[in-house]
Amino acid sequence: MAVDYYELLGVERGASADEIKKAYRKAALRDHPDRNRGDAEAEERFKQAAEAYAVLGDADKRARYDQFGHAGVRGGGQPDFNADVFADFSDILGSFFGFNVGFGGGRRSSGPTRGSSLQYRLRISLEQAFGGDEVEITVPRQRTCSDCDGSGSESGTGRTTCVACAGVGQVQQRHGFLTVARPCGRCGGAGAIVDDPCTTCRGEGRAPERAQLKVAIPAGVDTGMRLRLRGEGESGLRGGPAGDLEVVLDVAEHERFVRHGRDLYTRAPASFPRVALGGAIDVSTVDGKVASLEVPAGTQSGQVIDLRGLGMPSVNGGRPGDLKVEVQVVTPRRLSEEQEQALQQLGELIGDPDDLGDEQSWWDRLRTSVFGE
Repeated sequence: MAVDYYELLGVERGASADEIKKAYRKAALRDHPDRNRGDAEAEERFKQAAEAYAVLGDADKRARYDQFGHAGVRGGGQPDFNADVFADFSDILGSFFGFNVGFGGGRRSSGPTRGSSLQYRLRISLEQAFGGDEVEITVPRQRTCSDCDGSGSESGTGRTTCVACAGVGQVQQRHGFLTVARPCGRCGGAGAIVDDPCTTCRGEGRAPERAQLKVAIPAGVDTGMRLRLRGEGESGLRGGPAGDLEVVLDVAEHERFVRHGRDLYTRAPASFPRVALGGAIDVSTVDGKVASLEVPAGTQSGQVIDLRGLGMPSVNGGRPGDLKVEVQVVTPRRLSEEQEQALQQLGELIGDPDDLGDEQSWWDRLRTSVFGE
C-alpha cells in the first residue's frame, strides 16, 4: 500500500513549500545511509523521503497528487519525478556531511581558480580626507610562490594527475538510486598532486607575505567609502587571477572641526567691541591656513556665519561645502585699571539690556544640545 507523502514527511496537507523542505531536510539528515551504515530500513526511509519531496517540492506535481493521489504522479508504474529535485541537495546536506549528492555525480574544477579578495580598514585624519594623500599600508596575504613560480613543485615539473580519482577530484559511492561524491582524500579534491612539493609553499603554489602597498586617497572622502585595488588580493590557484583588495576608509574625529556631509563646523573667538562694531576676525581652516571672516555689527554670541567654499571638497568634483563658523564672544578674565574704567563708562552709556536677543535661536540650540530634538 502506498504511503501518504504528507504523512511520510510529517507535515499537514496545507504545509508551505518552506515547511516541506525543512521536513525533508530533517528526514534526510536522520536517515542518510552515511549515518546509518548497514541499516536497510533507514536507507528505505531515505529513499521514500526523497520520493515524497520530489512530488511535494514541485508545485505542479503536488497539485496533481492532491487531486488524484499517487495515480496523478506515476507514469508506467514508477513515481513521476526526476533528478532535478536534488539540484539543491548539496545545499541541504553538504555542510553537514561534506559531500555532493546527485544522480551522476559532479566534477570539481581542477583548472585555474581566482584568488580571494581581501578587505583592509584604513583610519585617516580629517586633514588627509580634506586634501587627499598617499598612504602606505601593510597587508598580509597569500601570493604566488616565487621559489616555484606557483607550480608547487620543487623541480618545477608541476602537478600530475591524481591516480585515485583520475583527475576528477572526487570519488563516488552509490547508495541505492543516489550517487554520493566526496572530495578525493589523496589530492584533496584538486584532481592533481605534486610529487616533489616546494619546501617554501609545501606544494600549494602560494606563500604568505606582508605586502607594502600605497593607497591614493582622493580629496573629499568620508567614513565608509571604499577604494578598490585591482589584483592586490590573494593570488589565484593554478594560474588563476588574483583577487582584489578593498580599502574601507574611517575618518577620525577632529578636536576643532565637526563634519556634516561636505560642510565643516568650527568656532572662533571674538571680543565684545568687535561683534558690537563689526569687523574681521581670523578663522583657522582645516588645511592649516587662516581665513578672514567678516563679522557684521551687532553679531550675537553663538551666531553662525558661513565661509563659502571652505568646507570639504567633493570627491566627485562637485561644489565644495562651506565652513560654518560659530562666533563666540569671549569675556576677558583680567582687566587693567584703565580697562576697568573704560568699561564702566561704556556700561553707563549703554545700560543694561531689556531682552535676551534672539531667544528662539537659544531655545533651538538648547533643544538640540540637551534634548536631542
